Amino acid sequence: MLPAAVVGWDMSAALALGDALGISPLAMAELLPIIEAAMVRKLNEELAANGGPGFRP
Repeated sequence: MLPAAVVGWDMSAALALGDALGISPLAMAELLPIIEAAMVRKLNEELAANGGPGFRP
């Protein structure tokens, strides 16, 4: 994470979580990059809209 932006997930942790949940490695390889990109985009939009990390109105 940068001071004012999220750049990605810890893929090792995401893959380990999927494995623990019994999700197919092939499915994770296909879906995680798509899900990560959408989440990073949305989190950065939220950070920008709310004044960055740690902002409390």
